[in-house]
Order: sequence, then structure tokens, then C-alpha cells
Amino acid sequence: MMSISIFDIFKVGIGPSSSHTMGPMRAAGQFIQDLERMSLLSQVVRVGVQLYGSLALTGRGHCTDMAVLLGLEGEQPETLDTEGLDGRLERIREQGQLRLANGPAIDFDEALDLLFQVDQVLPRHPNGMRFTALDADGDVLAREEFYSLGGGFIVRGEEEAGDGGALADPPFPFESAAELLSLCKIHDLHIHELVLQNESTWRSSAEVRECLLSLWQVMQDCVKRGFSREGVLPGRLRVRRRAPRLYRELCGEGAAGDFMDWVNAYALAVNEENAAGGRVVTAPTNGAAGIIPAVIHYYRRFVSGADEEGVFRFLLTAGAIGILYKKNASLSGAEMGCQGEVGVACSMAAGGLVAAMGGNDEQVENAAEIGMEHNLGLTCDPVAGLVQVPCIERNAMGAVKAVNAARMALRGDGTHIVHLDQVIATMRQTGLDMSHHYKETSQGGLAVNVTEC
Repeated sequence: MMSISIFDIFKVGIGPSSSHTMGPMRAAGQFIQDLERMSLLSQVVRVGVQLYGSLALTGRGHCTDMAVLLGLEGEQPETLDTEGLDGRLERIREQGQLRLANGPAIDFDEALDLLFQVDQVLPRHPNGMRFTALDADGDVLAREEFYSLGGGFIVRGEEEAGDGGALADPPFPFESAAELLSLCKIHDLHIHELVLQNESTWRSSAEVRECLLSLWQVMQDCVKRGFSREGVLPGRLRVRRRAPRLYRELCGEGAAGDFMDWVNAYALAVNEENAAGGRVVTAPTNGAAGIIPAVIHYYRRFVSGADEEGVFRFLLTAGAIGILYKKNASLSGAEMGCQGEVGVACSMAAGGLVAAMGGNDEQVENAAEIGMEHNLGLTCDPVAGLVQVPCIERNAMGAVKAVNAARMALRGDGTHIVHLDQVIATMRQTGLDMSHHYKETSQGGLAVNVTEC
């Protein structure tokens, strides 16, 4: 039984994509660490990187090439200085050198082979990468394959997800929503209380609280930046930011603003920042990073009695729901379509909001099920391979849907026909049945029917 922490689901990272930016950056950095561990790094004079499947097809729009370069230089998504990013890349291009982390500098133009294998897919997952290090004689020092599984998760070759750093067993392990609810009933715990006890296996309760509220602060900071930064987003679509203008209108004299307008504004702000390569909280992916912040902002602004304790309950509960999707389906748009990103985030946010508002566990499960049930079959079809159209608006729609799912569940007693485990299984099967054209390849849907400007 694989243990997953809610801090595997919620991570601080950079845009525009957890699977296509954060994952490749981590993989490149891990490859360099492996070379250093094997005492081979000093011998490297040439590096080859091959990107396969969805990484190759939409990698340029998702900044995968940039992420690989920075990963080879030792950067990590959590700590990368996003403000100095342009200067960093300019330095690499102008000096013509890539400085391998703790290792030698190699010629950027002649000693780095970065290939987009658009007609090939590695066997395990659509997001595959192969790294090769060669010495001065052209001999292979090391070669490794990595897969980016969505949400920033990576694995090597054939290793199982979770290998190489397994967590100690928590007191209340669960593999399904039914098991989670049963454990809560047996031990007289709410979902958020059970999750807190599990997380306390790996860090103190005080640390769990501090880390979660720190993530909430990162979300708030992201919204503030999104409200303040005007202009056009990177990429050939020339998408103009809308969140700043909407925010000004909502704050204008005499403008009360419906809660839906505010939810839209919060979600747009986050995902415009994500599209610009800014710092976000992966929740559970970058492409869906605006939904949970928007719904928590809704809770704090529009729900009477909302407080920090409610935010804490929200994130613990939402994290548990994300764990269920990670264990029983996937968080990867390249594997599941956008139902695995926006759909999962909507489900997590709906359940989290019910917990924040004092609902019972059955209502939490009902809200999470509603949130996914009405996102089933949602395709991933980014125009021009950019996490902009329809991705930014899709977060606003997902956030509003999450609020409505929570409100519906709170009006009931938790009794419902379709259960969360059933809808997760359905999402997984739908994703497997879905044509690869609609799973983050930009080969179907809006991506081929919208004329690029």
C-alpha cells in the first residue's frame, strides 16, 4: 500500500505546467544528482535529452525545454527565482554555456542535444524523457528514462510511483472513499481529523498547520500578483490578462459584485500568473491551480463565520480527495484529459468547501462526487500547446462548479446514488477510452479548430 501525503498533492511550483514544466525540471535535476552520486559528473562533456509523446508535442508551449535547462543547472521548481528567469536564460544563450549543477560547463549549442520526438512515445506514459551523458570519447556514461506522471510527480524507468523515499505507514491508511468514510465512523473522526493524524506520522501537527497555511499564503500572493500585472501573456496567441480589469471593476465605487464574479476573478488571476510562468501552488496540477484558491477566497469573503480553522479543514479534506484520485486514477492531463486536472481540482475544492463550512463526511463525499461527475469526459486540448486557451477560463468554470456542488451537497443529508469511488473509477476508464488527440497533445478539439493569430 503506497502512502501519499497531502504535501505530495499540494506543492509550490512554477508555471505553466506541473507535468510539462515542473516534472521535466525535477527529472533533469535528478539525472544530474545521479551522475554526481556515481562520481561521473566531472567526466561529462555532452548531454542528450529526448522528449517523447505529449512532452514533445506541446513541450515548447509548456516551456519544457526551458525547464530541462534549468533542471540541468540544479534548479528546483520550489526555489527557482521566477523574477530573474529571463536574465538566467539570456545568460545561457549569450555565453553559450550550460553550467551543470556542481559540475562542468558544457557548450550550449554543440554539446547539448535536446530533441522533441513528436512521433514516438515511451511505453509507460505519454510524458516520457530520456537523458544521456557522454564523455570526451563519446562513450555513454549514463542513460536514464523518466516519466512525468502529472502534478509534478516523476518516476524513473520501471520503478513504481513512490519508490525511493517511501513514507512510514500512517495510523489510518485508506485506498478508497468507502474505506476513508468507514475509518472515520469507526474511530469517531471527521475526514480532516483523520488526515491530520496521518500527516502527523511524518511531521508534527503544528508543522502540518504551518505548512498548509503557508501554502494558502502562496495562493493569496499569487492572486495579488494576478490582480496587479497587466499586459499580454507569453506565446503567439497574445492573450491579454483579464483579471486586473475585472478586479478594478469589482472594487469600483458602488460595485458590489456577485460572488460568481469574484470567484471568476480569483481563478483567472491565478491561471494568468501560471500561464506567465509565475509561482503557484500545484493543486493538484498547475493547469488547474486556480480552482482551490478561488474557492477558498470565496469561503473567506462570502461565508459567514469563515476563519483560518476553516481553511485548515478545507486543505486537509481536499488533500485526502486528491490522494484518492492519485491512487485510483491519475492527475495527468496527458493520461486522463482535463478531467484529471480541472475535474479533480473541482472535486477536491467542492469537498474541501463542505468541510470548511461544517458539513459532515457524507456531504463532503457527495460534494466531491458531484464535482467530478459533471466534469467526466473533459478533454485537454490546449490551443497552440499553451496553458491559456481554454485552460484559464476552464479554471473559473471549475471553481464556480465546485461552489455549486458544495452548496447542493450541504442542502442534502449526504444520501446519494453515485458515490465518489464509482465516479473515480469512471473517470479513469473514460480517460483510458479517450483518444490521445484529446489528451494534452494539441491534436484535437479546440487545438485544431481554433485558428491561431
